[in-house]
Amino acid sequence: MTTAPPAPAAHDTAEAPSGQAARSRGTRRRGPGATPWLYLLPALAVLGGLLVYPIYQLGLISFLEYTQAQVSGGQPTTFQGLGNYRRLFADPQFRQVLLATVLFAAACVVSTLAVGCALAVLLTRIRALPRLALMLAALGAWATPAVTGSTVWVFLFDPDHGPVNRVLGLGDFSWTYGRYSAFALVLFEVVWCSFPFVMVTVYAGIRAVPSEVLEAAALDGASQWRIWRSVTAPMLRPILVVVTIQSIIWDFKVFTQIYVMTGGGGIAGQNLVLNVYAYQKAFASSEYSLGSAIGVVMLLILLAVTLGYLRLLRRQGEEL
Repeated sequence: MTTAPPAPAAHDTAEAPSGQAARSRGTRRRGPGATPWLYLLPALAVLGGLLVYPIYQLGLISFLEYTQAQVSGGQPTTFQGLGNYRRLFADPQFRQVLLATVLFAAACVVSTLAVGCALAVLLTRIRALPRLALMLAALGAWATPAVTGSTVWVFLFDPDHGPVNRVLGLGDFSWTYGRYSAFALVLFEVVWCSFPFVMVTVYAGIRAVPSEVLEAAALDGASQWRIWRSVTAPMLRPILVVVTIQSIIWDFKVFTQIYVMTGGGGIAGQNLVLNVYAYQKAFASSEYSLGSAIGVVMLLILLAVTLGYLRLLRRQGEEL
């Protein structure tokens, strides 16, 4: 009579699945490896060539004595260390231009966000045909080159032939003569060519908000402003972060509008901003090292503002 083989021990049966689970966990831990980086390698190479190397050259020149004499080879290039930065921050005009740039950029950002968000809400309240007309008009303003738009705005506000002064009854008032009126004129043009990006982006975000949430808030008796402030805006916060950072970067480094509309910075440089000031130092005065130092300062300011803004939002518990 044959006997049945002995049953496997309990610990033997338990080791098999546990060993398979350990191998599967080890496989999961390894992850995709270097495959994603291989896909990103072409893009990283392009970014390295277009961003990293120019920034490196900008920083390098800012530490050198690099004027027209060094460019032409008449004098050797010498290392200045922080000498260019000390000269820059000791210049009272640079401090004045820096303050004017920060205030002007802040006014442009706030105005652009206010106009863009208001028109985005308006797009959700009007019918299809007016919505299409507004979208086409906004995209036309967005697609207009900065030089062309600035020239048109200068003509519109021209004291002799511009229609704006005639309609407002201002006579021969020159908008570009006074410092604050010139900055206001440039601000109008900057907002005009910048608000379409905010409007289209925020409008797309509003359309993605569930209609049930908005209807529930309306049934609870919330006003349109309260719905926007307490319901819509918190749900759009990631989008608002993107448009705010983009607006800060664009408005802080405005060049074309100031240069064209104020004739290179206004009377006696009263409307200079950092980008125009760097251009004058680098190309008008042939002090390329000082112009590069101004560019490095602008880069550091923008990085500090952007990282500080993102850190503040993370402290508030936002997922970006």
